[in-house]
Amino acid sequence: MSTRYAGIAWTGTGYRVEVIDGAGRRVTEPSGWGAAQVAELIAWLGELGREQPLAVVIDSTNGLLDGPMTAAGLEVYRADPWLLPPRPRFGSVPARRLAEQAHSTPGELARVTAESGTLAGRADEYFEGVRRSEPLQAALTAAGRCLEHGDRDTPRIALTFDDGPDPVQTRRILEILDRYGVRATFFCVGHHVAALPDEVRRIAEAGHEIGNHSWSHPFLPDLTAEQLREQLDRTAEAVARVTGEAPTRFRPPYGALSPEVLAALDGHPTTLTLWDVDSRDWARPGPERIAATVLEAAGPGSVVLMHESGGDRRQTVQALPSIIEGLLERGLEPVPVAELPAPPGTGGSRPLVQEAHDLRLEH
Repeated sequence: MSTRYAGIAWTGTGYRVEVIDGAGRRVTEPSGWGAAQVAELIAWLGELGREQPLAVVIDSTNGLLDGPMTAAGLEVYRADPWLLPPRPRFGSVPARRLAEQAHSTPGELARVTAESGTLAGRADEYFEGVRRSEPLQAALTAAGRCLEHGDRDTPRIALTFDDGPDPVQTRRILEILDRYGVRATFFCVGHHVAALPDEVRRIAEAGHEIGNHSWSHPFLPDLTAEQLREQLDRTAEAVARVTGEAPTRFRPPYGALSPEVLAALDGHPTTLTLWDVDSRDWARPGPERIAATVLEAAGPGSVVLMHESGGDRRQTVQALPSIIEGLLERGLEPVPVAELPAPPGTGGSRPLVQEAHDLRLEH
């Protein structure tokens, strides 16, 4: 039985899907799905896969679907830029083109699994980009425009959640944070902000900080400077429409950097915000392991990376009470990133929110 190929393109409002068969013929009419209809889209693809083997194809600028799709048991592949025509300034290549690429050269696509992660096959490139970025990143850190952690002598710690908002898990996380009287930072993707404005409003009204995590969660080195800035600006505008205030922090998807990415961010009114404690919750190792990973590595000034969306995040929610209780028992106060005092040598000991404000005035 031959395989069908479902190409999924992202747009400013949702997703476009085209499915072809082993002969390259259209299986169904092209369909559009809103950004809030991911569960319905996955269920529909699952039905197609039960009828006949199905390979789902995305490109490297779409990091929002592989997590939930692999968690649902779908067979997911990534088509990289050297296989595809140029993308528009905002959006991916057409869905039909992605399906045709999988049909014509299936062996050249990267298989994405929950174990491999989104960047399967490109780890060396990722780490080389980070390595080449170290001098520029150090200069940005010294200037107060990049943060991995706060002051190590102040008993504060920042819990951060990426990839949201999520229609289910965001509320559960907010309920747990409220129960303990803890505030955090949520790095949201524009695609989800536009689809779920009420969830963004809940985050802001509860006193949490909202950061920018791009629009479609792309692998940033694959974007042009214009495409990268478009991702940030549209996300900032989407958040501002809901909360009245644009984010002042940007977290690059996957923490992927390169000198070219940092050059594209030069002069942009945002503070690059990374982390020093990775919960590795994306691998779904179990809530106990997630909590242990955080508590074993966290200390004063730490910035903890967790996720609220982009896949099955129930384990993160289950681990959160143990994480908060463990931090509080050690005398570490969870606060938003903006309330972490700056490390020595980065402009003083004022909270980083003041540093970011001053730097925006300077540019």
